[in-house]
Amino acid sequence: MDLSFVQDPQFFSLVVLPLLIFTARVADVTFGTLRIIFVSRGLRLLAPLVGFVEILIWLVAISQIFQNLGSIVNYVAYAAGFAVGSYVGIIVEGRMAIGLMLVRIITHHNPEDLIASLKSNNFGVTVVDAVGKHGPVRLIFLVIERKDLEAVIGMVHRHNPHAFYTLADVRSANGGVIPHLYRKPHRWLSGRYRKGK
Repeated sequence: MDLSFVQDPQFFSLVVLPLLIFTARVADVTFGTLRIIFVSRGLRLLAPLVGFVEILIWLVAISQIFQNLGSIVNYVAYAAGFAVGSYVGIIVEGRMAIGLMLVRIITHHNPEDLIASLKSNNFGVTVVDAVGKHGPVRLIFLVIERKDLEAVIGMVHRHNPHAFYTLADVRSANGGVIPHLYRKPHRWLSGRYRKGK
């Protein structure tokens, strides 16, 4: 197979170099997206490490742009890498499922089966009686690890399929009952989670 075209300077400048810039930009923006998310969650050791890798890759990509300022293809590759990197960063962060979440569940129906299911899976549950637009409701609050979110939502759908629920990120937590949080401490990531007394 004749691969001599790979060594062609025009092929390199129009195909290989833009692909390298695109790939580098995807990588650095992915790391940048993760860094911003880690900073917002107080992961004060992991965020700078990711930032170091991010800026290192960015320097490589931008240096290639400056060396080839006349190439529109490089500009397009750089911009496309930014767009794709933002999307990939969000996907990667979602798969990593790092951090804590507050789940708020509001239901008009009897939530005892849901509460029992949550408790039997070692989730700490706080239940409050309240009044909504259409009468009495029960509010259920729990703080969970993000990796447990799918399981918790599955229990809600199974036991109270019409319940209203909201999700919010939790920057830190102290005390309470959060399954597995203290069996494998996250201190090396953030130094913020402390076991309750």
